[in-house]
Amino acid sequence: MKRTRWLSILLMAALPAMAIARPAPQKKDYLSDAEADKIRDAYTPSAKIKLFITFAGDRIKRVQYELGHFDPQDHRQMERINTALNDYSGCIDDAADLIGIAVEKQQEIHQAIKDMQLRTKDYLTYLQQLEASGQSRDDYKDNLDDAVEATQDAQADAEKALKEIEPPPVRRGP
Repeated sequence: MKRTRWLSILLMAALPAMAIARPAPQKKDYLSDAEADKIRDAYTPSAKIKLFITFAGDRIKRVQYELGHFDPQDHRQMERINTALNDYSGCIDDAADLIGIAVEKQQEIHQAIKDMQLRTKDYLTYLQQLEASGQSRDDYKDNLDDAVEATQDAQADAEKALKEIEPPPVRRGP
């Protein structure tokens, strides 16, 4: 009896601490530890957006590599392609989300938006080519469709953000 009383006292003392404790920020599943560190260390929203766009490009390169070295005997290759396409969508979605947040806060992200527009145009062209004539595309069609849709949505968000966000201040000489 004494032992259960002691345990219940300890439990009651720990409850307020557990209620106050916040979970640590979670690393995105599709980012490597090094990439997550770069995002965490980036100070401005513009830098974070550019990093997400770069990471999305890395995923496109992975898809290109896998399809360029297609091996019908490799049963895990389609899994790697699907993972890369899914990770690409995550990167693009997060970049678009950061743009939305930065617009709400009226932060300077003009260069990041232009970078996103330029690079996602190339990404979208490649993804649409895959939709039209990619080898074994039935095996990754759903993730490919998601990637195309994420890219188109991100481009629309970037265009809208350019119209909404204040232009950067113009510095005049003395």
